[in-house]
Amino acid sequence: MEMKLPRGHFCGSLLKRDEVGGFVLTEYSYPPELKISKHLHEQAYFCIVLAGNYTENYGKRIRTCERRTVTFHPAGEAHSDHFHNEGGRIFSVEIEPDWVERVGELSSIFDCSERFCGGLMASLVVRIYNEFHEIDAASRLAIEGLSLEVVAEAMRQQSRLPDRKAPRWLEQARELLHDQFSEHYSISEIANSVGVHPVHLVREFRKHYHQTVGEYLRRLRVEFACRKLSTSDMPLIEIALAAGFSQQSHFTKTFKKLTGLTPNQYRTCSRPR
Repeated sequence: MEMKLPRGHFCGSLLKRDEVGGFVLTEYSYPPELKISKHLHEQAYFCIVLAGNYTENYGKRIRTCERRTVTFHPAGEAHSDHFHNEGGRIFSVEIEPDWVERVGELSSIFDCSERFCGGLMASLVVRIYNEFHEIDAASRLAIEGLSLEVVAEAMRQQSRLPDRKAPRWLEQARELLHDQFSEHYSISEIANSVGVHPVHLVREFRKHYHQTVGEYLRRLRVEFACRKLSTSDMPLIEIALAAGFSQQSHFTKTFKKLTGLTPNQYRTCSRPR
């Protein structure tokens, strides 16, 4: 029988715990090579890897969680964990049932386990973490607002998942964008590479991925920039060029449109303090 952990409790060494609004915030550390047997949590939660890495078994699936990986666990999901030779440090945001009910029709996103690797999702959870360590009169509002943004971003990412009936050629076109997002391909070149007409590519891409090819590509470039801004000290112009932007001004404009922050603002707030 799986071990059931009550609200606010995780396996590991507690570093800090606090309750703000409808959320229980905790930070735990884990020693190297720790193996945690199958268990479940009373409440749904998001968590982010601040340091180290681990492998998680849930259902019949396995996933590896490294630094800046955000995972979501629905309430009652059974899983086991194995921390590797670096151990780990995890920040978790548990969601009270009353808050889930307040979200109403959006609560369906709390039914499935998900993993988000870096990018916008990680930056939002890190901002919650920073508020967690600087609790003041405005923190309650900030944490609740940021948590709503996390839910909204989770919804956006779920909506971008491909339809299971997406044809193989469309998956290949999408893989090309992921592998070479910094390159400047035309729609015709992408269509030719997978053997379809450009008009058919554009129509099917929007149907299955719920956005245009250009919108998808810009988001990939911005997510790459997010990772570089939060994990390196590369100059902005170098990040812009590496992401596929020809000018820093265009990079800054696109970045702010998608994230609500300038690249410098994002770099400042996306790193744990």
